[in-house]
Amino acid sequence: MDTGTEAFKSTVERASVAGNQAFKDGVEKSLGMLNEVNSLSKGNIEAVIESMTAATKGVETVGAQTAAFAKKNWEDAVAAGKSLSTAKSVQEVIELQSSWAKSSIEAYVSEMNTISETLSASFKDTFKPINARMTAAVEKFQSYK
Repeated sequence: MDTGTEAFKSTVERASVAGNQAFKDGVEKSLGMLNEVNSLSKGNIEAVIESMTAATKGVETVGAQTAAFAKKNWEDAVAAGKSLSTAKSVQEVIELQSSWAKSSIEAYVSEMNTISETLSASFKDTFKPINARMTAAVEKFQSYK
């Protein structure tokens, strides 16, 4: 073979090896990125599930608090009604009614504060996993710079 043919053959072989290596590197890089995307997606799904679990727990807690308050409020109203029926004077009726109204309003304000605190904690717990995933995603994308 002449030198030109051997040089051409050598060049073609080097190009073929380089092309195969580039293809292999590209496939490996693509598979690595696909695995990373799958991992991120799995983490996102887990965060959404955790978030929904926290939200459900918060709703259940507020529901239970509201039901307990409604029951107690009803019992207090019935007791106040019984007290009013045993009053011996108009003055006593006014005093009992005023006392019940005052305690009823105080109980309502206290219950609203408790529910507000529960909702605040629930919102915090609900968005905590989502915020963590967003932070992780931002950090991951910044690492690609």
